Amino acid sequence: MFSFIKNKLQKIFSTVTSKLGSFFSRTTIDEAALKELEILLISSDVGVATTRSIITELKKSTAAGMLNGTQLKAHLQSILLHILMKHHAPDMTHQKIFLFVGINGSGKTTSIGKLAHRYVQQGKKVLLVAADTFRAAAPEQLAQWAADTKTDILCGKEGQDPASLVFQGCEKFKNEHYDILIIDTAGRLQTKVNLMHELAKIKRAVEKQLPHEQVMTLLTIDAMLGQNSFEQAKLFKESTDVNGIILTKMDGTGKGGIVFAITQELGISIVFLTFGEQSEQLKDFDPQEYVKDLLG
Repeated sequence: MFSFIKNKLQKIFSTVTSKLGSFFSRTTIDEAALKELEILLISSDVGVATTRSIITELKKSTAAGMLNGTQLKAHLQSILLHILMKHHAPDMTHQKIFLFVGINGSGKTTSIGKLAHRYVQQGKKVLLVAADTFRAAAPEQLAQWAADTKTDILCGKEGQDPASLVFQGCEKFKNEHYDILIIDTAGRLQTKVNLMHELAKIKRAVEKQLPHEQVMTLLTIDAMLGQNSFEQAKLFKESTDVNGIILTKMDGTGKGGIVFAITQELGISIVFLTFGEQSEQLKDFDPQEYVKDLLG
C-alpha cells in the first residue's frame, strides 16, 4: 500500500546513504573521518546542534578504542534511534479531536484531507472545521478535500472569530454524533502574541464544549525547507502544546536528516510522513524503518 513512500524515501536517502557507505567500508575511523561525517550530517539537514551531539557520542567510542566502519554503522544506528525514540509518539488509538497548526504552505490543509480520508476508510464519521477564517482561500481548499474524501465540513464567514466557529463545530460534533473532529487553524497571524491568544481561545472553546476529550495538536512542517522550518516551527511550539509533528512534502528536495533535528531540538515526536497530493499518501512514522533505510 505504501510502496510509493518507499520509492520516495529511497530518492531522498540515496545521496546521504551513498556517502555514508564510504565511512562504513573503512577499516578505521579517526578524527578526520568523524569531521567528514560531521559535515555530511549538517549538509543533510540534521542541524548543527544535533550533529554535534551525535559526533560527541561517536568520539566517546573512538576514545575507548579505534572504531572500524562496521562498528561505526552500528553505533550511529543506535544513536539515531535513541534520538527518534526518546520522545514517545502520542497514542492515536482512541483519539477523536485533532487541532492542526502550521505556517501557510506547510501542507496543513492537505494533511488534514489525508487524515480525514484515513478515518473515512475506517468507517468513521468525520467533521472538518475550517477555522482559518483570515485567509480567503483556506475554507475553499478544505472544502475541496471534504468533497474528495466525502466528509462533512463547517465553514464560517471570512474574518469570523475562529474560536466561535470552533465552538459551533464542537456542538455539531456532539449533537450529530461524529467520531472524528479535525480543526484547521490560521497559518499566519501578525505577532506571536496574536497566535498564542488565538490558539488559546480555540482550545478553550473545545474544552468548554468537549471537557472529557483530549485535544491532539499536530504541527505540519515542510521537509523541503530544511533548517529554515525551525524558526517558524518554534513559534508554534512556544505558542501551544504540540503533541506530534507531520513532516510533509517528503517527495521534494528534503535530505532526510531533518527528522533528527526536529525530534532533538523541538522535543516532539514525528507522527506522520506525507507525500504528494493523493488522499492515501499518509504514512505512520516508523523510527526503526527510517534509520535502517537511511543507513542502507
